[in-house]
Amino acid sequence: MTGADGFIGSHLVEALLNEGSDVRALVYYNAFNSWGWLDSFDKRTLYKIDVFTGDIRDSNGVARAMKDIDVVFHLAALIGIPFSYHSPDSYVDTNIKGTLNVLQAARSLKTERVLITSTSEVYGTAKTAPIKENHPLQGQSPYSASKIGADKIAESFFRSFDLPITIARPFNTYGPRQSARAVIPTVITQSLGGKNVIKLGSLEPTRDFNYVKDVCCAFLAIARADNTIGRVLNIASGKEARIGDVADMITRKINPEAKTVLDRERVRPKNSEVMRLLGSNEKIAELTGWKPKYSLDRGLDETIKWFQKKDNLKRYKTDIYNV
Repeated sequence: MTGADGFIGSHLVEALLNEGSDVRALVYYNAFNSWGWLDSFDKRTLYKIDVFTGDIRDSNGVARAMKDIDVVFHLAALIGIPFSYHSPDSYVDTNIKGTLNVLQAARSLKTERVLITSTSEVYGTAKTAPIKENHPLQGQSPYSASKIGADKIAESFFRSFDLPITIARPFNTYGPRQSARAVIPTVITQSLGGKNVIKLGSLEPTRDFNYVKDVCCAFLAIARADNTIGRVLNIASGKEARIGDVADMITRKINPEAKTVLDRERVRPKNSEVMRLLGSNEKIAELTGWKPKYSLDRGLDETIKWFQKKDNLKRYKTDIYNV
């Protein structure tokens, strides 16, 4: 698995271990020898993982990491939208070239299955809702454009070389370990940090929120089903919620005195903001039987409970805007 040290990746590692799979985790090499969220695992769990340090942008390292692997879950990516405005080159290198490295290695090694992780951001603001997989793709940020490029490269390898790929397209995933770049942990960490004024970007856009455990179950369901090869599949709840309303839900659970306010620094450029995301899960349900189990309210409760633990909250810088 690439991106195993990240938010969704670390949860997917746990899900794979729980069902008895052998896991090789490609984590980003760094001088601190940090394995990201895998470092938070207990030692007995960590010893079960074959950790490979490398860089998704390095084709040789990616090929070495994928040797003797049957199924590859490709999650490594740069995902912060604001950061993509001033560093788009890094998004092309990581998201497009990194995906190409995975595909080239899979083709050479004859890998049995490759799951490419996309994002609902590739759709841009919904033209029709709920959004189905054939909805037009719109590059409303350098991040979303890079993910569109990665998706199309993957599609080309299926069509040109019969590479057994599936493109999994999660809508807004949330849960424990998520970066404070995302709205839900932003509200939670500010609230738990004692803030009575919660600073956010635009409050009006709507999102289709999905708890991370549901998303991991969807990945596993896709990997088990042969009829998903060559397909693009949304992972979505089929429900939408206004960002301002979700923020209010969270503050009522933590600090009812808190108020959410618009912070101009956090607002996307007008034509870049995605105003509505509501996904259809009809295709994934038809092909795999997957359906989400977590309501937004239940998922928020579990997420807040995790952040309330001091050892978890101290990992976050609640006083700064996390780009």
